[in-house]
Amino acid sequence: MSHPQQPAPSGQPPHPFAPPQVAEPPKKNHAALKIAVGVVCAGIVFGLGAAVGSGDDDGRKTAAKPGPTVTVTVTAKTAKAREGNAKSGAKPVERAEAPAAPDATVGQGSYLVGEDIAAGTYRTGGPAASDVPLCYWARAKDSSGEMDSIIANGTPQGPARVTVNEGETFETNGCKEWTKVR
Repeated sequence: MSHPQQPAPSGQPPHPFAPPQVAEPPKKNHAALKIAVGVVCAGIVFGLGAAVGSGDDDGRKTAAKPGPTVTVTVTAKTAKAREGNAKSGAKPVERAEAPAAPDATVGQGSYLVGEDIAAGTYRTGGPAASDVPLCYWARAKDSSGEMDSIIANGTPQGPARVTVNEGETFETNGCKEWTKVR
């Protein structure tokens, strides 16, 4: 009697004399080992952070470093104001004032004319040396930054002159130093 051959079930070899496939043993997760290593690493990081952040050097505290030196320029105008305020008991406000001499210079920034810089005519050599040589100046009726407050502005390619009046704001950026000419 002959037995009909049946197709081999999937996953088994079709040859009847081949050894059966052995399933791989389940992989162990080692969760406890992973947790232990994580705890040890966290302890090392925490310990290093505490040692570095404490600021101790062999038990000695390090002294604080002094702050930067501040220089205040006192002109005759501020000295006179201090004398007047000293009599009234009010504490004077210390402020470095721009010199009002004809050779006064103005760098990049925004200035209130009459307070930060003197009213008058200033000149510049044009754009300062940079990767993008663009000199911009603006006269404004206030320091709001709104487009409506701009009285005049410009981007000179070479030497330029601007006359500013008391109460205006003068802003400059990317220009060589401005020098007061009158």
